[in-house]
Amino acid sequence: MLFSEIIGQEEVKQRLLQTVKDSRIPHAQLFLAAEGSGALALSLAYAQYISCPGRSESDSCGKCPSCVKYNKLAHPDLHFVFPIIHSKDLKVSTHLLPEWREAVTDNPYMSLFQWYEFLEAENKQGNIGVEESAEILRKLSLTTYEAEYKIMIIWIAEKMNIAAANKLLKILEEPPDKTLFLMICENEDQLLRTIVSRTQLVKIRKIEDNALKQALVDRKGLSPADAMRIVHLADGNYNAALQLLSENENAAFNLAAFQELMRAAYRFDTQKVMAWVGNMATIGRERQKNFLLYALHVLRESLLLNYSGPQLVKLEGEELAFIKKFAPFVNGANCEAMINELNRASIEIERNAHPKILFTDLALKFNELLNIKQTAAQ
Repeated sequence: MLFSEIIGQEEVKQRLLQTVKDSRIPHAQLFLAAEGSGALALSLAYAQYISCPGRSESDSCGKCPSCVKYNKLAHPDLHFVFPIIHSKDLKVSTHLLPEWREAVTDNPYMSLFQWYEFLEAENKQGNIGVEESAEILRKLSLTTYEAEYKIMIIWIAEKMNIAAANKLLKILEEPPDKTLFLMICENEDQLLRTIVSRTQLVKIRKIEDNALKQALVDRKGLSPADAMRIVHLADGNYNAALQLLSENENAAFNLAAFQELMRAAYRFDTQKVMAWVGNMATIGRERQKNFLLYALHVLRESLLLNYSGPQLVKLEGEELAFIKKFAPFVNGANCEAMINELNRASIEIERNAHPKILFTDLALKFNELLNIKQTAAQ
């Protein structure tokens, strides 16, 4: 992975490059990032740059033997740890390296759920167990094969269980010479504070809109207008943008589902709500998450229409007609709570919440929130 292949994140790239130029590479770094912002891609580009003997001021050469091996994620001094679904015969990441290489090569911006989906284990919850820590200690006790540094990338580090995390504390504090930990975390509050305190934090922001738009134009052949519509929904998440691109056919479904939910929830028509819930429960978690993302988009467009006027609303046709009718029900008194409910529902889907219970609860909450404006007007 080259730095030039990473979407946006110029400030972080320069910061990482500078650590190498100054010969001041922190031995343990925590890449704190939102999903889809490119933390894994950045860690791979950084590791490749450090190991490349022919690197330039701004990037790896991409051609030397080291870079060729990095492109295949098969360099002998590059090691990976990632969440797995444990079983009697599957206890450490090494057992899934071929699958990991294939998944990351296909999409270095992938989400944890997509990794589980790739393993055909999307309804299970993985973690990084204590056996993994023992494997890390074993690998890092060996001398390097080719490069100056041994590099250990730990993806979604917050999935380490407590025993695994505690076992790493000493090596993080007193690592072997020329050893580099790059830990990627999406939820810092789920990671042990003792781990966080032993790392240097690298905050990775969401991808800038212009950079994300240009990537969709250049890589996917979209028109600037079509790319911008996806950027508006993706909220700095390239992985979400790819999903939105591949799921454009769901646009009509999402609009119809949102209309049905709002109409049924407003008066809480029990029969219609339960029919809607039953339908949503059958469509699968990824489409459920996509619907919730779309619902957030509708709320944003409604606020824009209310407070900035129609000139900033980038909608047309049936969608625009609906939002013009729906926008009066979105206001400063209820919008934040609506957004929180949709975000909470998305998180609960990731945690395997029962879809019928979750969407019934969502309809009940929206019944209360949609009527706030009506009560205030009285």
